[in-house]
Amino acid sequence: MAVARPLPVTGGFARELEKASGVKLVACFQCQKCSSGCPVAAGADIRPHEVIRLAQLGARDELLSSRLIWECTSCGTCEARCPQGVALPAVIDALRRLSREARRMTPDTTLPVFNDVFLALVRQTGRVYEVGLMAAFKLRTRRFGEDMGKLPMMLRKGKLALRPPFVRGRGERQRIFRRARGKEGSKR
Repeated sequence: MAVARPLPVTGGFARELEKASGVKLVACFQCQKCSSGCPVAAGADIRPHEVIRLAQLGARDELLSSRLIWECTSCGTCEARCPQGVALPAVIDALRRLSREARRMTPDTTLPVFNDVFLALVRQTGRVYEVGLMAAFKLRTRRFGEDMGKLPMMLRKGKLALRPPFVRGRGERQRIFRRARGKEGSKR
């Protein structure tokens, strides 16, 4: 008896996403185990298994403007549950990059700003400096009043350092960031 094989992904967007993520989209057979285990799927606009199916169908605009790609915590539950080992977090990361490049991010998300500020601080200091992170994030998003009630308690309990940490190896961090952006290839 012959076994049915999935058709290869031939659409331009699907090929682009496979190249950007390193994930073979045809490996997913829509068992929905990723979605049933996902901690954010219940409140998302699309579910994790639908990300793969929409990619297979070439639904570029729908995926790049989805809230799910910004709400995903990259916890890896989807990949751990997948019987095919589909690395959905890698697909989500690629979709985030493509969304930013195409300027298709959902207007209500501040996650790209948070990511930018977070990475800039890590690049600069080698660690996360929470006070600097919060200050820069609030300034860039203009959301000054949100969660300010937590500040006194965090200060009182010593959860926020008033001075940024310093970690040696700034040059190495710079090389890591350049390599991650593809500017240095595999050179050390």
